[in-house]
Amino acid sequence: MQEQLEKSTEMHSVNKSATDREVLESSIASATHALLGLQQSDGHWVFELEADSTIPAEYVLLRHYLGEPVDAALEAKIGKYLRRVQGAHGGWPLVHDGEFDMSASVKSYFALKMIGDSVDAPHMARAREAIRARGGAIHSNVFTRFTLAMFGVVSWRAVPVLPIEIMLLPFWSPFHLNKISYWARTTMVPLMVLAALKPRARNPKGVGIDELFLQDPRSIGMSAKAPHQSMGWFVLFRSLDAVLRVIEPLFPKSLRRRAIDAALAFIEERLNGEDGMGAIYPPMANIVMMYDALGKDESYPPRAITRRGIDKLLVVGEDEAYCQPCVSPIWDTTLTCHALLEAGSPEAVPAAKQGLDWLVPKQVLDVKGDWAVKRPEVRPGGWAFQYNNAHYPDLDDTAVVVMSMDRMRREHATPGYEAAIERGREWIEGMQSDDGGWAAFDVNNLEYYLNNIPFSDHGALLDPPTEDVTARCVSMLAQLGQNATNSKAVAAGVAYLRRTQHPEGSWYGRWGLNFIYGTWSVLCALNAAAVDRGDPMVRKAVAWLASVQNQDGGWGEDAVSYRLDYKGWEAAPSTGSQTAWALLALMAAGEVDHPAVARGVEYLIATQNEKGLWDEQRYTATGFPRVFYLRYHGYPKFFPLWALARYRNLRNTNSRVVGVGM
Repeated sequence: MQEQLEKSTEMHSVNKSATDREVLESSIASATHALLGLQQSDGHWVFELEADSTIPAEYVLLRHYLGEPVDAALEAKIGKYLRRVQGAHGGWPLVHDGEFDMSASVKSYFALKMIGDSVDAPHMARAREAIRARGGAIHSNVFTRFTLAMFGVVSWRAVPVLPIEIMLLPFWSPFHLNKISYWARTTMVPLMVLAALKPRARNPKGVGIDELFLQDPRSIGMSAKAPHQSMGWFVLFRSLDAVLRVIEPLFPKSLRRRAIDAALAFIEERLNGEDGMGAIYPPMANIVMMYDALGKDESYPPRAITRRGIDKLLVVGEDEAYCQPCVSPIWDTTLTCHALLEAGSPEAVPAAKQGLDWLVPKQVLDVKGDWAVKRPEVRPGGWAFQYNNAHYPDLDDTAVVVMSMDRMRREHATPGYEAAIERGREWIEGMQSDDGGWAAFDVNNLEYYLNNIPFSDHGALLDPPTEDVTARCVSMLAQLGQNATNSKAVAAGVAYLRRTQHPEGSWYGRWGLNFIYGTWSVLCALNAAAVDRGDPMVRKAVAWLASVQNQDGGWGEDAVSYRLDYKGWEAAPSTGSQTAWALLALMAAGEVDHPAVARGVEYLIATQNEKGLWDEQRYTATGFPRVFYLRYHGYPKFFPLWALARYRNLRNTNSRVVGVGM
């Protein structure tokens, strides 16, 4: 009897195991099929990239600034989008279900009023009350204040002085364009021309928003010190601003003309066709307004081309529309290829090859971008984030592309990627900063004092090395055969990561939200670089990840975790992408058999939708911590598939070792 019972139990266990394997395989197959159905005809993938309400609001305001003919159908769709994403608090947040944000709320209200929404409409009344209850629009950020100054809502005394003569400063001066990040540089140059010319919006409807202020808006001065700013530095730079405000009108006109010419030369070298300067919305919008202020009409080619490029950022659906901050085809394609290579089915691998073949000619081999100012001896060899952005390739995309090509080359004996891989490796090695880390676009961008200038109330003026990008570069070099004993670059990178681990075991995530993303990135790198799994930093990271798993088996993290008064990870509902990162991290650390991994896999399978994908409303990526977040619509499509396929593959091997960089 006892023997029969034992046999029955054993058979039940075998049957359950077989059923679990079948369910897992079915989930992977369904996700793979769905992802293949989203491939573009030329082999690449591109998914929507959604920010908060400010970009669609700014798009509406741009059209009215220029006095363009009203597109009532498009405005109605944008209006519907803006009303839908309004928060329960009455204002607009920076993330799904997020806290009230003053600048997003002011711009969204302004755009809706411009579209024609009555100020007495319930949603407008709630927004106005929420804004006024928090002190009013005087608390808007610097970028919003520049918009309001150009619409005549506030005076130019409400914005920092941005003398265009900055264009003529030598590199050794305390402020220079190459001492700030690429996104700040490309945004500021046309904005400095606008600040010099001080144009006024056409605004045919004459719409204003005085009702959002508790005082006469034209009476307000500069904004207060931002929370991240040092009082000493801030007082120094505020004093300098006061001096410049007095002497700027006295600058020789010939000097101003020369500075504007230098700005135009900078811009026109980087116009980048319809992809736009920097291939991001803010500089593109500023350039169109700048040419308008310079008297160039809508047919002037640089203005017309940039303006068409802005419309290419629109996502227009049947009922709603919004404007993306940029597009992400390189990132989406290479990450999708990683997921498909992990899935490994006869349909997935050829599709991944198509994607990788599409990526090959996108490598920047002939343009030395702004990064070369600090690394003139390094040959170009990176990939950008967008379709075309040759002056601004980034290290994160480059490392991930190289790893996907190397994986295809090694696992499937596919030739044709050797030259691209080698040039990418060369560029990454040449872009390492002196502290051992890697930044997203630049080298040694460590002039932290500049985040205290009045313009930098967002605290995102710089592009310093970060844990997640450093981890990706270490992963790439290690996958290509380097390690801490045979490579100074890898040794310095691992040392950087060891220094930057937080006491509880996590790492900061600059470009993904947040400590889950950073910890996933680093654990992949440490595994690739052959750091012992028993190393205390690895064990602390594993214990931390297990400790922040949600009750439902998934993982989530709130954007509040970026708070200046650091408190670490902040709980949030589980998401598919963040759960996938945690699973990939634990498996990289050798923990495929950890109970937390099994629960995470069960969560992903249970939450997969009928299309084979995952629904995800929450924002899990970061533009600028605390001020700008992103929702990659592709993340819940490829990351969960990647994690499930990795789990299956490791469970089918005896070594339980992840043999690739991510």
